[in-house]
Amino acid sequence: MIRVEEMSDIDSVKTKPNLEVTIGPLELSNPVIAASGTFGYGLEFSDQVDLCRLGGLVVKGLSLEPRPGNPQPRLAETTAGLLNSIGLQNVGVRAFLEEKLPELADYDCCVLANIFGESPEEYMRVAEMLDGAEGLSGLEVNVSCPNVKEGGAQFGTDPQKTREVVAGVRKATRMPVIVKLSPNVSDIRPIARAAEEAGADALSVSNTFLGMAIDVETRRPRLSTVTGGLSGPAIKPLALRLVWETVNAVNIPVIGVGGIVSAEDALEYIIAGAHAIQIGTANFMDPLACINIVDELETYLLEHGIQDISELRGTLAEK
Repeated sequence: MIRVEEMSDIDSVKTKPNLEVTIGPLELSNPVIAASGTFGYGLEFSDQVDLCRLGGLVVKGLSLEPRPGNPQPRLAETTAGLLNSIGLQNVGVRAFLEEKLPELADYDCCVLANIFGESPEEYMRVAEMLDGAEGLSGLEVNVSCPNVKEGGAQFGTDPQKTREVVAGVRKATRMPVIVKLSPNVSDIRPIARAAEEAGADALSVSNTFLGMAIDVETRRPRLSTVTGGLSGPAIKPLALRLVWETVNAVNIPVIGVGGIVSAEDALEYIIAGAHAIQIGTANFMDPLACINIVDELETYLLEHGIQDISELRGTLAEK
């Protein structure tokens, strides 16, 4: 862990370091973003977390119509990780616009709406409904969803399907578009380039890894759906490698996602080339995880005499 000290005890830099980052058209006060699915709609954390101190937050994935999600059990702890099969439960885009977003407008924070659909047309429709909504800064497009029209294969596992979804969303909105890629592919780089070519302003890398767990006493799966998405510290080395590969494959900003629980974790992603990072499972362990990491990043910069966090981006030394 990176040591946190009182600012008055640190003499390496006389002025407060700059944590501001730019991701395409988005300007964030710092690179720490609360990830979709682990921070509710943001309001659930507002009595414990000063949302204004976040670089941004991504709300639960939104679909055209409300979704009840998968049956229980849909969470299972694993070694250094968490399996989930929530099933994209959400209130639907209309209820979000009417009930959630107006309350979020009270906070000076970059709010991003994660969106998904079962067809390219659904993605476009959700994007159209959110376009220009007051208090919303941009969209994060989750392509790790099945295309029900074409047999259920994920949009994010095929470059052409990714390109089709992203191009449709780009056409439907004037807002910044971030595409959240799936790690469950043999090579993430062609998918990343397809999203970039279709008009993405940035990429989130990555979503959860497909996994499963079994109860040896009952010999039954621990999730009702048998398989689910693995997140948490266990996936950080895997996600970090994907971020590094993606950064070297595209010319748009990359947001690192996966297993970050400390500023040291976050810095690994930034040194690998990420412009910002997202905190997911750590929010379940500590609601203040995001704020703590912001503080730890500032302390790290002070201790190392670094004035701007951008000075660290992409500085991985070659052996």
